[in-house]
Amino acid sequence: MFGWDDAISAVLQLATKFIPDPAERDKFALEMANLKAQQETAQLNADTQVAVAQAGINQTEAASGDLFDKWRDFIGWVCGCAFAYHFIIQPLLLFIFAIVGVKIDLPVFDMSTLTTVLLGMLGLGAMHTYQATR
Repeated sequence: MFGWDDAISAVLQLATKFIPDPAERDKFALEMANLKAQQETAQLNADTQVAVAQAGINQTEAASGDLFDKWRDFIGWVCGCAFAYHFIIQPLLLFIFAIVGVKIDLPVFDMSTLTTVLLGMLGLGAMHTYQATR
């Protein structure tokens, strides 16, 4: 991925061709480094503002005592119930019905969609990988 460091390196390489005076080149390199620092500071400030805003939203959501008031809780309950059914309840029921001698077909659903939602909620998606390498 092409970033600020690559851009500054490319500009500084060009500067060595067009700015013959070493003192002027050093001054230009310092200005480029300051520009990079300003951009990084602006990005950090923007990221901080987003994090503070999200923390406020999370605090407001957490203040509610109703389990089903928050959308994350609702999705969490749905995913938890679906996982419990798919991995515990359905196999247990099939086992019990097999012991009793009853043949029954219980509903089966697509776990790939549910897994995608749950992994996203748990923060196990690709964004954490991207954020960690940034």
